[in-house]
Amino acid sequence: MGGVELARPLYFWLGFLATVAGVVLHLPMYLHGADMHYRLAGMPMDLPMTIGMGLIVAGLAVTAYGLIPPGALTARPAAEVRVRALDDARMRPAHIGLIVVMSVAVIIDAMKPITLGFVAPGMAKEYGLKSALNPAGELPVALLPLAGLTGTVLGSLLWGWMGDKIGRKPSILFAGVLFIGTAICGVMPDFEWNLAMCVAMGLGAGGMLPITFSLLAETIPPRHKGWVMVLIGGNLAVAYLAASWLSASLAPTFSWRVLWLVGLPTGVFLILLNRFIPESPRFLLAHGRDAEARAVLARYGAAATTQEATTAEEATAGVERVEDEHAGGYSRLFRRPFTGLTVAVVVLGLSIGLVTYGFQLWIPSNLQKLGLDQQTADRALRDSTLLGLPLIFISAAMYGLWSAKKTIVTLSALVGVALAVLAFSGETLAHDRTWLYLLLAGPIVGTATIAAVLAAYSSEIYPTRVRSRGSGLSAGMGKAGGVAVTAVLVAGAAAPSIGTTALLGAVPLILAVVAVLVFGVEPAKGAAGEPATPAAASTGA
Repeated sequence: MGGVELARPLYFWLGFLATVAGVVLHLPMYLHGADMHYRLAGMPMDLPMTIGMGLIVAGLAVTAYGLIPPGALTARPAAEVRVRALDDARMRPAHIGLIVVMSVAVIIDAMKPITLGFVAPGMAKEYGLKSALNPAGELPVALLPLAGLTGTVLGSLLWGWMGDKIGRKPSILFAGVLFIGTAICGVMPDFEWNLAMCVAMGLGAGGMLPITFSLLAETIPPRHKGWVMVLIGGNLAVAYLAASWLSASLAPTFSWRVLWLVGLPTGVFLILLNRFIPESPRFLLAHGRDAEARAVLARYGAAATTQEATTAEEATAGVERVEDEHAGGYSRLFRRPFTGLTVAVVVLGLSIGLVTYGFQLWIPSNLQKLGLDQQTADRALRDSTLLGLPLIFISAAMYGLWSAKKTIVTLSALVGVALAVLAFSGETLAHDRTWLYLLLAGPIVGTATIAAVLAAYSSEIYPTRVRSRGSGLSAGMGKAGGVAVTAVLVAGAAAPSIGTTALLGAVPLILAVVAVLVFGVEPAKGAAGEPATPAAASTGA
């Protein structure tokens, strides 16, 4: 696979096939429900489903065994090796191919959690859950995204550990097999089983972007890394487009359940896609696989050495020396000279989470509450996303050619204004499709793009010694915002109106604009690739 061998290929493929077979054994029950519009709530599990669940559990275990390299727990400390593309390296066809492949992988990965918003209306109706469309229900449907979000938080920790221990490629492969296994959400007869499957789905989806960005950091030339991260991260909007398109095209005929079942073909495609994804050269070096590492480094114009290298060697070989990596923990980010900058990152990260899991997640339900039928609502979201899609490319160009700080301010202000208009007049726009589509494009595409910009920005504005913590903080704040708004929805037992969710996102976004204007810095690169932090700016460094 891409020049990097699996640890135990026979076990991996056996586990993969067992998982696929387990999902396929669930399909007869789904097909038998065709005459009831695929309504399966309360039906007992049949024998093929029981056997299928056993095969999936066994398949995942065998797959994991097949992916763990021998001696994974006894590797040299990864912190001894630092890899990145050389400063003077140019973009090569290999880089372009990697960007395309990782973009597709991110789209497939992101479709799973995005689908939550599109299955919620149908799921609430079938299981009798409390929602904006069914206020008389019992359990709140908001428990579903809460389970998924919990899984993504755990998944972020899991894949970070797995990526260092077994490699980036095996981690993505296992995520793909997990995606396949959780496709059985579409056949679960009980809501409680859907919650369990949703946690597992979140585990698989939680680490794709961090793994992607870590690979890019080692292979993409530094002067191109920022806009490439924005471009790939912005594919979250493309994932929303795909999810809304599938919902509008398939759900009216095959019910909401089919949106989970598409995890089978997309997961298989993700497995096949891994043939074109390189392994992390840093991981290969740390595990003594030097020949494979040299091949990857040569292909992408990168180099590496150990921390014992001299400063001159580091400057020419693309190696970063890490000092004070853990001293002070995350509290270091809130002390001078980073205090104001970290405040801006925190406010912006929280606002992204509030919009994503507040406004964006519940907009399919709220549009139906305004009188649009399910197919019309999904088409409105699809068309709005298509309308806003060029914003991803414009933002990547703005970030790379103009100003990172001004890109954040411009995007945040744009989305904040759109949300403010929706907050005060959103419920009257259902019959004015032109304005509705224009205003929805901002929160859907704009929020995904802001998240991508923030990921790139936070990886560049902090100095090396605290950069990992800065990137982790920005990502964590997005999830914290999601946890906060989802917990409020669970406590309220129903999704609030389009105006309320829009206002919940508009206020922090406007505050984020002010914070970035006051405290934000421009991550100008020096010869050694070190960003211009507040401390550097104040000393003229």
